[in-house]
Amino acid sequence: MATWFWYAVVAAVLYGAHQIFTRLAAERIGEGLGGFVVEATAALSILFYLAFLWLASRWNQQSSAQGIFYSVLTGICVGAGTIAFFLLFQKGGPLSSVPAILAGGAAIMAIAGILFFHEPPSWQRLTGVAFAIVGLLLLRK
Repeated sequence: MATWFWYAVVAAVLYGAHQIFTRLAAERIGEGLGGFVVEATAALSILFYLAFLWLASRWNQQSSAQGIFYSVLTGICVGAGTIAFFLLFQKGGPLSSVPAILAGGAAIMAIAGILFFHEPPSWQRLTGVAFAIVGLLLLRK
């Protein structure tokens, strides 16, 4: 099994829980304030991780201007996406719509991987993209 597999499992569980908690919070807090609390808490969690690395003498955090630029773009996407999910739930969107939405994002990633990162266009990736598109189309009904 690939060494990254268990990281993928942990990320999937945490992002799944993220949407459940966002759904619970959306009825009780405004989207802007809720998004800020989510992202500020995430930033603090990462700060604690960095402090752990520093204190454990395991610091290996290199950076470049491009890395910082793309990280900023990532942060903008995460912040705006968090607000969009709060609004989705506040407007009555069901939690069960999230897998189709995330599959749409996965389709975008798979296409980008094939077109821009030269990952092989396997039948599994292409089937996943097709299912994601169908799922998004079915979500409209």
